[in-house]
Amino acid sequence: MAAHRARTGPRVGHSPPEETRVGTPDEGDGTAHIPPETPASASGEQVTAASGRRARMTSAEVGFTAPDEVPPKRRTAVSLVLATPERPRRRTAVLPDVRHRTRKERASIGKDARGDVPRSAHAELDLGADRPDPIALLQGQARTRLPELVPIRYGRMLESEFAFFRGAALVMASDLSRTPVTGIHAQLCGDAHLSNFGLFASPERRVVFDINDFDETLPGPWEWDLKRLAASFEIAGRENGLPARTRRPIVERVVAAYRAAMAGFATHTNLTVWYEQLDAEQFIDDARSRVQRRMRDHVIAPAERSIAKARTRDSMHAFDTLTHVVGGEPRIIADPPLVVPFSDLTEMEDEATWAHRQLQLYRRSLPAERRYLLEQYRFVDLARKVVGVGSVGTRCYIVLMLGIDNRDPLFLQIKEAQPSVLERYLGQSEYANQGERVVTGQRTIQSSSDIFLGWQRVDDAVDGVPHDFYWRQLRDWKGSVDVDGMHPAMLSGYAGICGWTLARAHARSGDRVAIAAYMGKKPVLDEAIAEFAAAYADLNARDYQALKAAVADGRVIADTAFT
Repeated sequence: MAAHRARTGPRVGHSPPEETRVGTPDEGDGTAHIPPETPASASGEQVTAASGRRARMTSAEVGFTAPDEVPPKRRTAVSLVLATPERPRRRTAVLPDVRHRTRKERASIGKDARGDVPRSAHAELDLGADRPDPIALLQGQARTRLPELVPIRYGRMLESEFAFFRGAALVMASDLSRTPVTGIHAQLCGDAHLSNFGLFASPERRVVFDINDFDETLPGPWEWDLKRLAASFEIAGRENGLPARTRRPIVERVVAAYRAAMAGFATHTNLTVWYEQLDAEQFIDDARSRVQRRMRDHVIAPAERSIAKARTRDSMHAFDTLTHVVGGEPRIIADPPLVVPFSDLTEMEDEATWAHRQLQLYRRSLPAERRYLLEQYRFVDLARKVVGVGSVGTRCYIVLMLGIDNRDPLFLQIKEAQPSVLERYLGQSEYANQGERVVTGQRTIQSSSDIFLGWQRVDDAVDGVPHDFYWRQLRDWKGSVDVDGMHPAMLSGYAGICGWTLARAHARSGDRVAIAAYMGKKPVLDEAIAEFAAAYADLNARDYQALKAAVADGRVIADTAFT
């Protein structure tokens, strides 16, 4: 380990002139130092031979089995930064230029990266004494949000350590910016915790499983998404009361599934990877014969219930639960402060005209055939609706539209798109409209996207300040997996599914051959990131206590009535 430290540079917290790190907020203008791409080497071996086999995940790959009850191996975390010659700061976060390298050249890039950042280095969580105050980061983020809703956000983050983690994407982005990176980038989710994966309908009306939150999407180091996902499983395992010897294999499974999936994708064609998706119902059918009979009640039955429930959550379900009839016309039910009719938020004399103008701006972002479909619905009502944990305080609305009659509703959601929490560390988005950033990132990452996904900018907002938004259906067979109290075998299987899904997402935009070559066949990275996840869960627990203390001393105002 000492030899590694001498070769790659000093510990985090020291900044010699020739050192390059991912940027931090106090580094000048806040844009990022991006490590230059490792040049292709004439040496190096191909990861695997090219194959025509379809890269399809099976239940065997994610492993629906109870994790081994063995004590975790302890590894010494090293503290490294990627030292490279100075170069001008890149002010925009973009994906790498497409270069038509051979598989062998791409594999060399990944293997060469091991020399700068050994895989074991990803265990590191040495953030230095100058780590920004997490509460100050959250308070700074709140300045651009609706002040009357910010206390609800803090109240929801107080619910548990995992709830805090969900709302603290900015805090972890700041911490990740001080960790080693390989310099290999992909389109990131930016907030890849386990609750941001779920079920929804594909345009072909199949229930698929995929990442479902893209508010923070931006090109960046693939390791960041993987570390956030692994940490989320460690924290969830702790909340479920699982001992370390049970949690550790589950967290390692996240990385192992990602690593195995990326190795498979590395052997396949671009189109094969692009078309790959996880059909939830087909997956469960395949898994049924593989899961031991005694485990089916813990694994298969809950998954089938989740899929069945997701199929009921559509615009008709939203219409029945969120509306009532007023004067012969359906209206969204008020439930302040969580659901507030738009007419109660503004003194506009003609709300409908304003709403129609926003619809016209949004429709421009849709393909022609979907504009035609949208135009078959008429605007009925609009309300602000509080959603999630991390999103609380941003401007989020729901729109009720009707088609042929009152049994043909369309509920759309309009979410404000603020700059990604990654921007201050990786550089600003290449898109001037943050809604377009979200939509483009989602379409890059997801195997299937909502047919009504679009964006707009509102220049004549209620507060007189321009805001960017993206639009999508409120519910279209939307479902999530509840991990509270989940059986360890099911949690382990879910870890494998999420790891596979994240690998497929990154393989669509990143250099999958280089990433696979870097990770290799041995579980070195699995063990390192599991070490990181355990250390980060400890840090998250301290940050959670810091929020509780800030509420207790009045520094932060929290409203726990709406958790």
